[in-house]
Amino acid sequence: MSYALLDAARVAKAAGVSLGVLKQADEASEAHVRKVIMIERIEALASAAADSSQGVTLTSEEFWLISRNW
Repeated sequence: MSYALLDAARVAKAAGVSLGVLKQADEASEAHVRKVIMIERIEALASAAADSSQGVTLTSEEFWLISRNW
């Protein structure tokens, strides 16, 4: 599994956009709900890291999840 240290503010912004797209979808499957929860967690962690001027480390899977939904 690969990891990358990214700018937390940019990750928080990307996660927020991704959440907006996901929440507009008329989907209620378990997989969809899990995606939303995971991205909400990523956004919360990235926002906290951005507030303290730090980066955030994402796995390639987490990065893919955010980038595929916005």
